[in-house]
Amino acid sequence: MAFPGLQHLAITVSDLKRSTEWYSRLFDAEPVLDEDEEGGEFHHTVFALEGGMLFGLHTHPGRESKDRFAETRTGLDHVAFALSGTAELEQWRDRLDELAITHGGIKKAHYGSGVSFRDPDNIALEFFIAPGT
Repeated sequence: MAFPGLQHLAITVSDLKRSTEWYSRLFDAEPVLDEDEEGGEFHHTVFALEGGMLFGLHTHPGRESKDRFAETRTGLDHVAFALSGTAELEQWRDRLDELAITHGGIKKAHYGSGVSFRDPDNIALEFFIAPGT
């Protein structure tokens, strides 16, 4: 039995309104869902990405830590968005420039190439291509 791929990813943010606006600009799309979870434990805003992947923003009203993200803590290190090749990577680098989102430029390594950047909570994000693409 093959191990299944990812269907969705959800990150906790400190300011849902700010993050929703930021990700709406990045994705050039509006959320497809914005509601309180049935049990009242959290509120989520969800974007539908290419290929059926869902990307959620969560907030836990009254229980937010307000800590900025750090990949050196146990948990999430970064989120990488898959691209098809160098031309697409260059387009996304240019799109980040248009959005005035600071990034590290295109970095090449033996395991692939990417452009790293951060969201308003300092969560590490990356556009990535596999080697040879």
